[in-house]
Amino acid sequence: MNFAVILSGGIGTRMQMGDFPKQYYKVNGKMILEYTLDKFEESRQVDAIVIVMAPVWRAQLEADLSAKYRKLIGFAEPGAIRQESILSGIQFCMERSDAAEDKVIIHDGVRPLVSCGLIGRCFDALSEYEACLPVIPATDTIYYSEDGKGVDKLLDRSKLFMGQSPETFYLHQYYKAHEGKSHAFLASMRGTTEIAYAAGMKICMIEGEALNFKITYPPDLARFRMILENQGEE
Repeated sequence: MNFAVILSGGIGTRMQMGDFPKQYYKVNGKMILEYTLDKFEESRQVDAIVIVMAPVWRAQLEADLSAKYRKLIGFAEPGAIRQESILSGIQFCMERSDAAEDKVIIHDGVRPLVSCGLIGRCFDALSEYEACLPVIPATDTIYYSEDGKGVDKLLDRSKLFMGQSPETFYLHQYYKAHEGKSHAFLASMRGTTEIAYAAGMKICMIEGEALNFKITYPPDLARFRMILENQGEE
């Protein structure tokens, strides 16, 4: 079985919406989260969807989302940090997994323009690897600074890539990478795949998509609106 864990537990203070989580903000009458869920519902490679969501929002949205998305099998509570939210989601999947070869794809709820093609390519890569993440090349000159003020080194951008989600893993192997890890260790993880790298899993990078951006700041939301308008969304 191929599980999808959609992370929707954060608030996103950089969007300047106060305590209102950006993933529940409506654009053209539909939540950003719903645009994301639509793609995983549509993907032929996804069998089941789990949403990591705070209880207060689950109480408001569970009935409507469960009625709309037939692949949605339940909700997991978020943790204090991102990697603990991921762990909560994959624990939910583990409780429902019946095969060692089951896979999981993990995605940010606020990357609503992910394509079914990218989802499929992430799963396909697991035929040869134990984990996969999409990346896009660094396009700007990258400087390294010890103190954030002076330039200590100029990095070769041809060897630097920016990671995106969704990221795919063999579920049981990825879960095992979390076993026995402290809160401090999980808090030190800077990306979904880092813990897989720390566990020695064989990871591949595939080409990401420019439109698969994360809605983090107000200009990102404006860009999303513009793209929908150009696509004829109403």
